[in-house]
Amino acid sequence: MAHVLARLKGVNYADIRRVLVADSTRHAEQGLYLEHLWRNIDDANEILFLFWAGDIGHAREFIDTIHARALHENPQAKLPNMVFLEEE
Repeated sequence: MAHVLARLKGVNYADIRRVLVADSTRHAEQGLYLEHLWRNIDDANEILFLFWAGDIGHAREFIDTIHARALHENPQAKLPNMVFLEEE
């Protein structure tokens, strides 16, 4: 089972939740399903979220493409640090 863990700092929980809900259909089309969304209790502006990924290679390609596009449009875009996880 593969997962993608995302960590994003300097953002508002409600804003990220709205974005993830709005993007859920597009994520599902790419085999990514949001399982958890957390706010760090020691830093309210740090958000973590976990996707289940049907195909971790495809998930990485999709996320890399989306992030590259976002940075091209806005070099200052706040993007999450992504960790790609696979169970052994």
